[in-house]
Amino acid sequence: MTQPCSRPYPLGATLDQYGCNFSIYAPDSTNIMLALFDEYGQYKTYSFTEDYAGIKHTYIPGITSGQEYGYLVMVNNEMTFIADPYAKALTKTPTYTLPFSAKKSFQLAKCVVRDDQFDWQGVEPPMRPREEMVLFETHVKGLTKRHPEVAQEQTGRYLGLVSDAMLAFYKQQNINTLQLLPVATCLNEPHLIKMGMVNYWGYNPYLFMAPDPRYAHHCAVTELKTAIRELHRNGIEVILDVVYNHTAEGGTDGPVLNLKALDQHYYLKHGVHFANYTGCGNTLDLSYQPTLNLVMDSLRYWVSEFKVDGFRFDLAATLGREGDGFNQGSAFFKAVRQDPLLKQVKLIAEPWDIGPNGYQVGNFPFGWNECNDRLRDINRSFWRGESGFLQEFATRLMGSRDLYSAADWPFKLTVNYITYHDGFCLQDLVSYKQKHNEANGEKNRDGHGDNRSDNYGIEGTTNNPLIIEKREAQKRNLMASLLFSFGIPHIMTGDVLSHTQQGNNNAYCQDTEISWINWQLSDEKVNFQQWLAEMVEARQRYMLPFIKAFSGKTRNQNRVSWHQVDGSLVEHDDWNQIQAIALHLGIGKNGEELFYCINQGQAPARFTLPSDRSQQWQMICDTRVSSPYETLSAQHVLLEPVSMTILAYTPDTNKR
Repeated sequence: MTQPCSRPYPLGATLDQYGCNFSIYAPDSTNIMLALFDEYGQYKTYSFTEDYAGIKHTYIPGITSGQEYGYLVMVNNEMTFIADPYAKALTKTPTYTLPFSAKKSFQLAKCVVRDDQFDWQGVEPPMRPREEMVLFETHVKGLTKRHPEVAQEQTGRYLGLVSDAMLAFYKQQNINTLQLLPVATCLNEPHLIKMGMVNYWGYNPYLFMAPDPRYAHHCAVTELKTAIRELHRNGIEVILDVVYNHTAEGGTDGPVLNLKALDQHYYLKHGVHFANYTGCGNTLDLSYQPTLNLVMDSLRYWVSEFKVDGFRFDLAATLGREGDGFNQGSAFFKAVRQDPLLKQVKLIAEPWDIGPNGYQVGNFPFGWNECNDRLRDINRSFWRGESGFLQEFATRLMGSRDLYSAADWPFKLTVNYITYHDGFCLQDLVSYKQKHNEANGEKNRDGHGDNRSDNYGIEGTTNNPLIIEKREAQKRNLMASLLFSFGIPHIMTGDVLSHTQQGNNNAYCQDTEISWINWQLSDEKVNFQQWLAEMVEARQRYMLPFIKAFSGKTRNQNRVSWHQVDGSLVEHDDWNQIQAIALHLGIGKNGEELFYCINQGQAPARFTLPSDRSQQWQMICDTRVSSPYETLSAQHVLLEPVSMTILAYTPDTNKR
C-alpha cells in the first residue's frame, strides 16, 4: 500500500498501522526539526517538508507506540530540545538543573508516541447531576503515601486511588466525586530548584495532555485511565484541576521549553514584557486562536480519552481575558459552550486572577459553577464569634443568591467551601491564629494573611481536653453550615481525617509529611470522621430535595422564613442585634420541611419548634454531639453556645 501522506491535523504525534504523523504549530521556527530518540539517547533528525499556515508536518513510516521524540530548534543560535505541546506521554518525570541551557535541554524527559487504545471494560461515567456532587479535593500522592493498608508500589500513585483500602474509604465516607489536584505534567519553578524543593501541588504546567509520570509505577497514561475506570465502576466521578492561565516557561528569564520558541503570540505581553496576571511570570492569551486551540484540544482529549467528568479551572478569570479586560462572552467561553463534548461535563471556575479587574465572582457564563470565597470568609468569621455577620451568613446559607440567581440553578449553583488546598486546612483553622510557613523557605512571608482562624487558647497541637472539645465543635459547626447550605459542597479529603499541616497555609512545595495525610487517628479524629460521613449522607437524603425544589422554575413555590428563638419572625432591625436565629424551609405548600437552629452567642438559646402542622421533628444534624439522629417529642430545643442543629419533618402522605 502507498505510504500515507502527512497532514497538518490533528496536531501532535498520531499513529496509524503504517507509521506516525507528526504535526506542530511553529510559525516562528523556520528550521525546526523532528528528533527521534533510541533507547541509548541517540537521535536522528528529520526536516519538515510540509507547511500549512504555520503548521509543520511530516509522516514517518514504521513508527510504533513507545517511540521517543521531541523537536530541535535554534534558541540564541544554539540547538535546543523542546517538547511537543501536544505530547501525550513522557519517558520520565521532567526535571532540569540551573542554570538552564540549550545543552541541558537535552536532559529533559522525551515525549513518547502513544496509541489511545484502552480497555474500559464497558464501564461508563456515572453522569451524576451536578447538584448531587460533593467534591472531595484530593492530591494523588498525598492521599495514599502514608496509608498502611495500600501496597507499597501503589502508595502515592494513580493506582493507589483505587486500592481496596481507598475504595472502602470512599464508600464509608459517602464520597461520590474526587477533585484531583493537577495531574498534567508540571515542572518545578527555578526558585524551588535552587532550594532543592518541588512544586508538590502541580500548578506549574509543562505539558497540558501528558499525565504526570511521578504518580505512575510504569505508564502514567494506562494507570490514570485504570484509576478513573475503577472510580467510575464504583460510582465516583473525577474532576480534574487544570491550569491554563500560565506555563512553566515563566517570564523573560524563564526557560524556553516549547511555546516561547514556537510562537511569540501564545502569551499576553505589554510590549516586549510578559503580562503577569497569574503571579507566575507569564499569562496565556486565550484570545489568540492557536492558544485557544491548544487549550480546547487538551480539554477534549481529557474527556474523550480519559473520560473525566469535568474540570476545575485554576485562576479562571484569565481564560476570559481579552487583553487586560475580562469578557463573559470571550472566545473561550463560547468555544466551550458549543463543543459537543465539553458542554456536557462539569465546569468549575476559580473566578479570579491577580490582574486588573481580576475578581469576577458571579460573572462567569451560564453552565459554570464558581468557587465561592465569600461563603468561606463569612462562615469563618461568623463561627469565630465576630459580630455583624449574621445577615450575610444567612445569605450565604441560602445559596448566595445575590451572586447566583436561583433561576439559573443548578447550572450556576455556587461551589461552597470552608477550606481549599491554598490556605489553612480545617484542623489548622481551629488550631492556629497565625500561619507557620517557615518550612517553605520564604521566611513566612508567603501564604494568605487573612485566615480568620483561632487557636482557642494554645497555638498548635495540645492535650488540653477543653480546647480539643472546642476545636472539634467548631469543625462540626463549619462543616454543618457548609453541607447544609444551598450549593455544591467542596471538602478537602485530608479534612475528613483531621489532617494537620502544622500551621502551613501554603504547602505547595511540601512533598513531605506536612502534606501527606496521616492515617493514624485519635479517638477525636475517628469521631469526627464518622460524624462527617453521617452528615454527607444526611445532606444527600434531606438537603438535596430542597436544592432541587428551590432551583429553576419551582424556586418561588416554596416556603422560607427566619425566626427568633421564640418563634416570632425576624424583623429588619433584628439582624444586627440577635445572635441566635432559626431558618424554616418547606417544599411547596405541604412538602418536606427543614428547621435550622443557629446559636452564635456565648449563652444557651432555647428554640421553639414550628408546630403548625403537628410536626414530629427528627434531628439530622447536631454540632454538639457525634450521633445526631433522634426524634424529638418536645417542641423546644436547647442549644449550647456556639452550636447548630438541623431538624427535618416529612409529612405523612397517608393522612392527607
